[in-house]
Amino acid sequence: HLQLAESGGDSVQAGGSLRLSCSASGFDLRGKCVAWFRQAPEKEREAVAAINSGGYGKYADSVKDRFGVSRDSGENVVYLQMDSLKPEDTATYYCAAALTPSCEASWYIARRYSSWGQGTQVTVSS
Repeated sequence: HLQLAESGGDSVQAGGSLRLSCSASGFDLRGKCVAWFRQAPEKEREAVAAINSGGYGKYADSVKDRFGVSRDSGENVVYLQMDSLKPEDTATYYCAAALTPSCEASWYIARRYSSWGQGTQVTVSS
């Protein structure tokens, strides 16, 4: 049974930082494209960042230069470092894994990903 689990969500003030973690049980994240999505109340789920098996990251324009995605291959964990947080970053954050090592140009499309976590809440207050 393939499972992803996010952790690290919290409530912070604007300008603060958080690091989210995505861990897997039942399969190896190392050879897979792993992405982070987020969904705010009454809004569509949107892609935030993705990392391929080689460690190369892709980012949405809204988080570029503020967020960083990385992986700890030894621990089978993918991280999302979030700095300079803004109230508009408030959302439930999900990690998702694809079956391919490359994230491709379509990394931002949710249906590319076959495994999803349950989400972790991030709340940024002004």
